[in-house]
Amino acid sequence: MRIIFMGTPDFAVNSLEAILAAGHQVVLAVTQPDKPKGRGKNMQFPPVKECAIAHEIPVYQPRRIREPECVDYLRQYDPELIVVAAFGQILPMEILTMPKYGCINVHASLLPKYRGAAPIQWAVINGDPVSGVTIQRMAEGVDTGDIIAKVEVPLDKKETGGSLFDRLAEAGAALCVEAIASIEAGKATYTPQDEAEATHVSMIKKEFGSIDWTQPAVNIERLIRGLNPWPSAFTTLHEKTLKIWDADVKDENTDKPAGTIVKAEKQDLWVQTGDGVLMLSEVQLEGKKRMPVDAFMRGYTIEQGESFHDRV
Repeated sequence: MRIIFMGTPDFAVNSLEAILAAGHQVVLAVTQPDKPKGRGKNMQFPPVKECAIAHEIPVYQPRRIREPECVDYLRQYDPELIVVAAFGQILPMEILTMPKYGCINVHASLLPKYRGAAPIQWAVINGDPVSGVTIQRMAEGVDTGDIIAKVEVPLDKKETGGSLFDRLAEAGAALCVEAIASIEAGKATYTPQDEAEATHVSMIKKEFGSIDWTQPAVNIERLIRGLNPWPSAFTTLHEKTLKIWDADVKDENTDKPAGTIVKAEKQDLWVQTGDGVLMLSEVQLEGKKRMPVDAFMRGYTIEQGESFHDRV
């Protein structure tokens, strides 16, 4: 099948590789423009662009896919199907109706739950026992199209946003190839979503990682896992940012205010929250490397009774 593939991050690369391995002809890869990264602000290719170049697939990087000239550019490739996976732009109806078989989307949630951005991180933050991937026929609304296929992925007890990202990318790639085969064979089913069950999640920004210690320990622990590796959960210690990469909930309370360090010993750093104590396991002080708490405590002095505070 002649396919135009649209995607940007690593999540999408799995699907692109799987489509190629299944023998389909990807005639064009569409991805977001290159962006500057790092201290040197060197331009970096999106992962999908790197993959496409490795497979000698033409690459197109429009700033606004909705522009008429962009639509005309895609039309010249005469796709039978357009596959979208975390592309990052909303497609106009002119593109949705362009291919013979329409456009399908690899979405990292069990639709209609978690329409919108960052469904992977929100699944961890909200403590969901199960996440998954949905293949849907795209419509004008955000993630509103008919469901073609789903696969469930149970979350591990210590699941992070990063680990779930990898697992859903793999599951989504396999499901995408199966869906394409069913579409091509005329055996695909298209089930409308139940709008009454629809939920929406917002894009996560860096400042969302600022820890509110008045929240219950269980909520903070989920936030830490959900925002690992990006943007990370953080607090302030001695006027420096302290990222927290791993922690565990202790089923106990003290009479100390939320954010108070209630235990600071060679191998332990415990913090009182709004409900329960959080035992920190891996941290990273501003300008330093990530390290286990025992290593951090050997090189940094913290006194019991001190407090973490959000940066003002």
